[in-house]
Amino acid sequence: MSNLIAMAFLASVTFAIPGASAAQPAPAGQAAPDLFATEVAKSRVFLEEMMQAGIYVPQPKDPGGGASHEQHKRNYRALYEAGQLYKLTGDRRYRDYARDMLLAYAALYPTLGPHPARSNDQRYGKLFWQVLNDAVWLVNGIQGYELIRADLSAQDRARIDPLFRQMATFLSVESVKTFDMIHNHATWATAGVGMTGYVLGDRDLVDRALKGSRKDGSAGFLKQIDDLLSPDGYYAEGGYYQRYALWPFMVFANSIERYDPAVGIFKRRDGVLVKTVQTAVDLTYRGHFVPFNDALKEKSLNTEELYQSVAIAYAQSRDPALLSVAHWQGRVALSPEGKMVAADLAAGKARPFPFGSRLLRDGADGKSGAVALIRSGDSETGQLLVTKSASQGMGHGHFDRLNWLYFDEGREIVSDYGAARFHNVEAKYGGRYLPENESWAKQSIAHNVLVVDGRSHFDGKLEPAEEHAGEQVLFSASQDFSISVGREANAYPGVTMTRAVALVAVPGLDKRVVVDLLRVRSTSQHRYDLPLHYQGHIVELGPQFKVNTEVRPVLGQGAGYQHIWVDGVASTPQKPFITWQNQTRFHTWHWVPQTGSSVILAESGAGDPNFNLRREPMIIQRLEGAADSLFAGVLEGHGSYDPDSERVTASRSQIASIEAATIGEADVAILTTRAGVKVAVAVAHAPDPMKRHSIQFAGHELSWAGPVARIVLK
Repeated sequence: MSNLIAMAFLASVTFAIPGASAAQPAPAGQAAPDLFATEVAKSRVFLEEMMQAGIYVPQPKDPGGGASHEQHKRNYRALYEAGQLYKLTGDRRYRDYARDMLLAYAALYPTLGPHPARSNDQRYGKLFWQVLNDAVWLVNGIQGYELIRADLSAQDRARIDPLFRQMATFLSVESVKTFDMIHNHATWATAGVGMTGYVLGDRDLVDRALKGSRKDGSAGFLKQIDDLLSPDGYYAEGGYYQRYALWPFMVFANSIERYDPAVGIFKRRDGVLVKTVQTAVDLTYRGHFVPFNDALKEKSLNTEELYQSVAIAYAQSRDPALLSVAHWQGRVALSPEGKMVAADLAAGKARPFPFGSRLLRDGADGKSGAVALIRSGDSETGQLLVTKSASQGMGHGHFDRLNWLYFDEGREIVSDYGAARFHNVEAKYGGRYLPENESWAKQSIAHNVLVVDGRSHFDGKLEPAEEHAGEQVLFSASQDFSISVGREANAYPGVTMTRAVALVAVPGLDKRVVVDLLRVRSTSQHRYDLPLHYQGHIVELGPQFKVNTEVRPVLGQGAGYQHIWVDGVASTPQKPFITWQNQTRFHTWHWVPQTGSSVILAESGAGDPNFNLRREPMIIQRLEGAADSLFAGVLEGHGSYDPDSERVTASRSQIASIEAATIGEADVAILTTRAGVKVAVAVAHAPDPMKRHSIQFAGHELSWAGPVARIVLK
């Protein structure tokens, strides 16, 4: 019960950190350029090019990224923008162009069967290789048609209306398994079908979209809002797919609000849709999404999904912080809502987005673990520590319970691989997810998590992983000490892992350090591997490695180990560390040695004949024949490298040592700097906020109240 009480209090709090601010916000009271006028100009140029090229509706042929695939994407963009410009300018050329294209699709679509480039592991579309893309086409196409339909002849409507009915039938009847899922593919499908229903005046289509194919509420758009979004606006598949799902969530909701205001769609679940847009922004660093689960690291807030979502969320909430997001993007949606954003931004109404330390609960009821964001400093160059004790994230989730990532100086320092995919690059597996997404990117060893006996969490199987979410035990944030504690007891039978990761101020150091305490308890002995995936070039090593300079062995046979080259192996010395340089900053990872342990220097890329994987470094702590153990480490960023002046400062760590142990019912670490400053981090096993603790460790008496503490020792 004490865990639940702690969570109920802590999860409801957003901790703003002094100095945290929006990424390049528009200064309050200062005018900004008219982004909507720029958007209209861009659209005019695009449509002139499309109209000059003529109507081209090719026979579907290619997978993602291929010529026919990309042409159908350009076409749905042209339909949407032609409708918007016709409504805005009254220029009949845009209406007639959209009409003629739709007539061409009306002639083609009834002749189509399953897409010829469909894959065995995807539900097929007709225009595209997967049904998802057909839904995206419909969401865009129906919005363009809505804006020209009233001004078309009855004869044209009689030819075009059936096109949209056929598409809606394909999505909601022929592809009903996708349509009735609780998943982003179904969000797109229900949005397209529902918006079609509103435009054609077909209540059956609307009800099917809102309540599922059986129209009983067991599926459909409303069920997806209720099941996929947490009370904090966190989307079940993670930030990358939150961005993608926001587009259909927001544009369909906007349509519902116009046609069916009694539904109160933007009030549903305490306004969770607008909250989800704000949370998507929170899940970024320098505008790029934190890359856990199936994420591509290039994806940022500069994407059509967010232009649309920010505009609609602002129109509903008038939250001035969203204007600063639009300012960072330098774009707005080509829509009435986008015009409103541009006008208010130009009028100087923007306020900085309140980036800060925040706990994002997962699950419809907020009880399926969480993602913690711990920030210090500004949002462009400051520190961001991310911990993940959330649910699996469905098919796009990775087997990475209690994972953590770290960013500083505008860069990823402790990294996550993200997804193995060259999105829409046809030459790379048709633009689909690569086989290595399953064999490497999703496997536990590819993340900063504890791996037991060389097997991934839940043996890499989705169904058991979906049954059990991680547990967020505690979250607390303050100026000098912010910490997230998570627990996982289901990834391996008989093994419980509890991990506390904190951002800690140490007197004399210019930035806070990361402290990691991972306690494992088991009913039997195991081999434990704890990797740290880092970004940078090695400068200095504490252990003396036996380096493989001629033959490069592979670490193992499966569960991702087959993709790891072994560069060197060493016994763990008394004070092990690794220092690497990441452009202009040095980072040192110290860890506490354990009797009989070893350390492996390694790199991804083995077992990869098609060169699909990025070559990224890692260091792995290995402990054989252990049951209970405490893994402890500290990461310090230090010094600087100026390539212009060739000036280097503090390239060696200022931390002299780290000691850690489990004492009674608490885990404790003491950091000692070269200047002699000592700081203790203590984590009680029971998160009782009222309980007092007192222990002896390393010649110090440590006393504190509550579950966690930072103690500066004299």
